[in-house]
Amino acid sequence: MQIFCIGRNYRDHINELANESPSDPVVFMKPPTALLKNNKPFYLPYFTIACQHEVELVLRISKNGKSIPEKFAMDYIDAITVGIDFTARDLQNELKHKGLPWEIAKGFDNSAVIGSWIATEQISDWNDIHFCLYKNRALVQQSSSKHMIFDFKKIISFISKFFTLQKGDLIYTGTPAGVDAVLIGDILEGFIENDSLFEFEIK
Repeated sequence: MQIFCIGRNYRDHINELANESPSDPVVFMKPPTALLKNNKPFYLPYFTIACQHEVELVLRISKNGKSIPEKFAMDYIDAITVGIDFTARDLQNELKHKGLPWEIAKGFDNSAVIGSWIATEQISDWNDIHFCLYKNRALVQQSSSKHMIFDFKKIISFISKFFTLQKGDLIYTGTPAGVDAVLIGDILEGFIENDSLFEFEIK
């Protein structure tokens, strides 16, 4: 299983981190050991003092594909959920400042939270999927797929130019504004529309 992630896909998040807007999807990867599912607790890593949540819509690939045209891209997914791309922001900023790769700030163990899946046929409008994150019962991030710079079709097609997509692969499609640090004892809950798809504790 491969875990692909898209950075800088919501303008409000780009603005809050003072980044430049991309002309193509920004792709990075997490290893399979990053996956955290079944509402298991997330243990704060010792190597960062700024571990931040990034809530995202996540796609599941249903069959193998390479160089997929955009018009066929949606045929390659069978489910969607909401997840979290945990980021060691202090490490990422330090590495970016040095011009170095920042995989260790994104791909560490349990940094890819995944919720329960919703089958594609249950989604009525892929261009306007609302999702959000609550921290300690307070709303901290929310948006809709309509605000993505690169839509699902573009993302799938672009990734498949460089990597063969395989059944079971996951694609994290980017986070909106509102990213912030998590602390021990925090409870995070993620929704698509009114469906709670994950809830877990920071330890």
